[in-house]
Amino acid sequence: MLNFIEQIHPQLKQKIMKKLVFLIGLVSITMEGTLKAGDTNIASRKSSAFNNATSKRSQETSSEKFGNTLNLAAGIGYYRYVGHSMPVLHVNYELQAARNFTLAPFITFYSYRNYYYWGNPKYPYRNYTYRETVIPIGVKGSYYFDQLLTAGSKWDFYLGASLGFAVRKIVWESGYYGETVIESGSSGLYLDGHLGTEYHLSQKAGLFLDLSSGISTLGFAFHF
Repeated sequence: MLNFIEQIHPQLKQKIMKKLVFLIGLVSITMEGTLKAGDTNIASRKSSAFNNATSKRSQETSSEKFGNTLNLAAGIGYYRYVGHSMPVLHVNYELQAARNFTLAPFITFYSYRNYYYWGNPKYPYRNYTYRETVIPIGVKGSYYFDQLLTAGSKWDFYLGASLGFAVRKIVWESGYYGETVIESGSSGLYLDGHLGTEYHLSQKAGLFLDLSSGISTLGFAFHF
């Protein structure tokens, strides 16, 4: 083709060359624009997919309900004057009170065995054993931070507080006739603070850990 162009008049040859350069430039600009448009479309699709996924997670978290949940747990606890840890059983049932907030009537069970040194002229001085059972009953309020933390559907995170009263019963061994009050002046008011998390094994069941100033428990949650 170049040999053919060389045989043409110099002015015509110059015009043809200019047109070829123009066409090559036009093709290059068109291809570059097409590539940029393709990259923009890909980036737009990726951004849209990310925004849709984020929006879906946000909607799932904001619409999640935490009530109608039975929690069964066991762990260790401390009760005021006892001075050592004790095994604990705990049961509560959460009711949806407001968005991200539940109220749960609860009952907890402590029991421990101890001794007290006592005697008088009629009875020998020695260690007399007793068993005390403490049963706190009340209501636990929990606020869930899933939406704030953008937690996935598998996890729940909460802060809570418990308020109630403690029923106490003490049984002494036979032959003890001394003072039966373990801690005089101790009121029955029960207060506790909580920090906890739950991992959902399924839509109907989960495994939770509850840490508090009074008791720390590990248990199962059943969602109805």
